[in-house]
Amino acid sequence: MAEELLRAEGFSEITYLKLHQLATGRWENPEERLISGEADVMIDFSPDAIVQIDAGAPVVFLSGVHVGCIEVFAGDRVRAISDLKGKTLIVWSLGTSTHLFFAMIAAHVGLDAARDVNWNVNPKIEEWPRLLQERKIDAFLGFPPLSQEMRAKGIGRVLMKSLTDRPWSQYFCCMVVGNKEFVRRNPIATKRAVRAILKASELCALQPDKTAKLLVDKGYVERNDYAVESMTEVAYGKRRDYEPADAIRFYALRLHETGMIKSSPQKIIAHGTDWRFLNELKKELKG
Repeated sequence: MAEELLRAEGFSEITYLKLHQLATGRWENPEERLISGEADVMIDFSPDAIVQIDAGAPVVFLSGVHVGCIEVFAGDRVRAISDLKGKTLIVWSLGTSTHLFFAMIAAHVGLDAARDVNWNVNPKIEEWPRLLQERKIDAFLGFPPLSQEMRAKGIGRVLMKSLTDRPWSQYFCCMVVGNKEFVRRNPIATKRAVRAILKASELCALQPDKTAKLLVDKGYVERNDYAVESMTEVAYGKRRDYEPADAIRFYALRLHETGMIKSSPQKIIAHGTDWRFLNELKKELKG
């Protein structure tokens, strides 16, 4: 949605990098492209970027984008998050968003993700609903449009929805991050890119039907009805209601408690954030 807005900001060469499946079966992590310098700016799951910053990667948070795209779907053997003890959870790879979020969600109810649950690694997300129905797994984290498909087909039950369930509903799940060297060398371009992305987020909220049609026309998603539902449900256009530093502090603390990172929230914020552009844009965009 930001492509035309980026062109309006003066960007004449815009490239969207596609991820590839590696020989091991694992998909490339998008952060790898950012760290290598192949990508300059991206929207990323907050915990993923925090893990990279903890490891010393040249990644920097620039702005929040939205809240509420995560749901936990479970089979008939699970009725609450606490019931996940001893159960099998599927993720696309360890150490990335599905695994990290599950570990934090489990820890919130007193479970130890390293000992109390079984991990099934399968990057073929399209297989997850069938595996849940066949009781080969017990739960997974869903994101649009998979979440919409699950509800439409009546598969599983929703145990947690980050749009409405605290504390997850209080923090940005997805934020704008940049390659630190690109940001340092190109402050004007960085600000323009962040502005275009934030405006695009507003459009998703204000014009969900138009947004969905564009995504379908460009081949990014297949079904218009799922896209409209996604645009309507996810908290686009509400970035003014949340503080990005609070999200980083919250997720960093949770990841530290689970042993996923060694750095304190204060260190992550000190080494991995740059709010200059957002602070300027808050004035320009009136919020």
